[in-house]
Amino acid sequence: MSSSTTPPSALDPTSPLSGTFAASDYVVFAAMLIFSASIGVFYAFRGVHKSHDDYVLAGRSLVCGPVALSLTASFMSAVTVLGTPAEIYRFGTSFGLFAISYAIMVMVSAEIFLPVYYRLGITSAYEYLELRYNRYMRLVGTLMFMTLTVLYTGIVIYSPSLALNQVTGFQLWGSVVATGIVCTFYCTLGGLKAVVWTDVFQFVLMIIGFLVVIIRTAIIKGGLSVVIDDARRGGRLRTWDFNPNPLQRHTFWTLVIGGTFTWLSIYGVNQSQVQRYLACRSLLHGKLSLYLNLVGLWITLSCAVMCGLSIYSVYKDCDPWTAKYVSAPDQLMPYLVLDILGDFPGVPGLFVAGTYSGTLSTVSSSINALAAVTVEDLVKPYFQFSESSLSWISMGMNLLFGAICLSMAAVASLVGALLQAALSIFGIVGGPLLGVFSMGILLPFGNAKGAFSGLVCGFLLVLWVGIGSHKYPPPPRRTLPLPLSTEGCKKLNLTEVEHITTTLPAPRPAVQEYWYSLSYLYFSMLGSVATFIVGVVISLATGGLNQEVDPKLLFGKEDFFANFVFWKAKWKELFSKGRHIATHSYILNAMLQRL
Repeated sequence: MSSSTTPPSALDPTSPLSGTFAASDYVVFAAMLIFSASIGVFYAFRGVHKSHDDYVLAGRSLVCGPVALSLTASFMSAVTVLGTPAEIYRFGTSFGLFAISYAIMVMVSAEIFLPVYYRLGITSAYEYLELRYNRYMRLVGTLMFMTLTVLYTGIVIYSPSLALNQVTGFQLWGSVVATGIVCTFYCTLGGLKAVVWTDVFQFVLMIIGFLVVIIRTAIIKGGLSVVIDDARRGGRLRTWDFNPNPLQRHTFWTLVIGGTFTWLSIYGVNQSQVQRYLACRSLLHGKLSLYLNLVGLWITLSCAVMCGLSIYSVYKDCDPWTAKYVSAPDQLMPYLVLDILGDFPGVPGLFVAGTYSGTLSTVSSSINALAAVTVEDLVKPYFQFSESSLSWISMGMNLLFGAICLSMAAVASLVGALLQAALSIFGIVGGPLLGVFSMGILLPFGNAKGAFSGLVCGFLLVLWVGIGSHKYPPPPRRTLPLPLSTEGCKKLNLTEVEHITTTLPAPRPAVQEYWYSLSYLYFSMLGSVATFIVGVVISLATGGLNQEVDPKLLFGKEDFFANFVFWKAKWKELFSKGRHIATHSYILNAMLQRL
C-alpha cells in the first residue's frame, strides 16, 4: 500500500491487494474480546446466578436504554456489517426501504405482542403457546426456535470469518473458535445482564467501524457529495419500485410488506428478542426499549447504506468481484477497509472488531435464549429444582449450546449469499410461528388443533419454496442486479467475463420460473398467512367457537387504548402541577407587590 492520501487501487486498481493484517490489528481485535469477556466476569462477581430469574431475566430490573441498544446489536449482526453494504453495491439503495418495515414491526411488537407477554409474567415466549393452546404446541414451538437459532448462529459465526480470512488473511478457524469461546464464557458467567451490556459496547464498536469507512471514503473522494453523485450516475440511488410482481426480488412491496413479516417473526415471537424486553422493570420501559431500538435500527441501516455507496464510489471503474480480486460479494467490505485504511495501524483491526462485535452480540443472544427456553420449556415443566439449582443448570446449558453453535459453523459453508441465506432461514421457520402466535393473540376461537394443522401446513409450504429457490436461484431478470464496470482493471480475463455475461440462460420449467422465483422476503409472509388461514379454518371446523379463553391471553381493546389512557393521565398530572405552580407564583407576586 502506498502512503499517499489516496490508495493506488482506489484510482487505478490494476491488481488485487497484497496487504494483510498487521500485529496492531490483532491487538485491537484481542482487546475487544478481552473487554467483552471482562463484562461477564464483572457480573459473575455481582452474583447474577443467585436465582434463576436473576440469571435469565436480570431480575426483571433492566431499563429501556441498554435494552434498546442490546436489541439493535443482537439484530444487526455481522450479516448487516458485511451483507448490507454488498447488497447496496450490487442492487442499489432500495434496501433502505426496510426503514419503513422496521417502524411497522416495532409498533406491532410494542402494542400487540408485548402487553400480552408482560401481563402473563412469562420467561419463555413459547410458554404462551401452552397457556393458549396446550403443552405440545409449546414443545413444537421451542424445538422450531432451537433449530432456527442453531442454524442461524452457524451462519453468523462462520460467514464473516470466511469473508475476512479470504481478504485480509485473518485466521479463519482461530477467529471462529475465539468468537464461540468468548461468547460462551461471558454468557455463562454473567447471564442476561452481561449479554445486554456487552451488546451496548459492541453496538458502539459497530457504528464506529461504519463511520471510519464512511469518513475515510469521503476524504479520499473529496466529500460525501461526490460519493452520492457517483452513486446517482451509477444507478445506485434507484429506490422506489412499485412493481407488484411478487417474483421480483426487491420492490417497495416486498421490502415493506415482506420485510415487516420477516422482522416481526424475530421481534414478535423469537425468544432472543422477546427475552430482552420482558426483562425490563415495567411495561413502559419495555415499550420504550422497542421504540428507542427503532432509532438504533435506522442509524445502523443508514450507515450500512452509506458504506455500500462508498464501495461503489471507490470501485465504480473496477469491480473487485468481477475482476476476481474477491470471490464473493460479502468480501467487498473488508476489501475496501484494507484498501483505504491499510496504512493506518490498528484501524483495519477496529473495523474487524466492529464486525465481530456484531457476531458476538448475535451469538451471545442466541446462546442465552437457547439456554433459557431449554430450562423453562424442557426442564421446569417436568422436573423440580430450586431456584439456585436452576441457575446452575442454565449455566450448564450456556456451555452446551455454545459448543453446539460453534460446531454448526461448519454447516454454514454450504449456504450461499450471507444476507439472503440468513433472512430466508428466518422466513422458513419464523413465519409459521408468527402465524400461530398471531392467531392465538388476535382470535379467541383459535384452538390447538387449528394451530398445529396451520403450523404444519405453513412450514411445509414455505420449506418447499425455500429449498427450491436455493437449489434453483431466480434468474437475473428477477433479481435485477445493477451493472458493474471493469474498464479500469488490468490483468483481467475479459474473455471469461464476456462469456459469463453473454451466455443465454436455458429455459426453466414453470415451477422454477414462478414458484421458486418468489422473493425471499415473502417466505415469512407466506408461512404466516398459510398458517393463519389453515388454523382459522380448522379451528372453526373443530369447535373453536365453543371454547372459553382467558382474556389475559388475548389482545383486547384495553391494550389498544392503554397508551392513550396513560399519556392522558400524565398530561393531566403535568397540567395540574403547572396550574398549582402558577397559582403559587401569582400569590407570591401579589405579596411582594404589597411589601
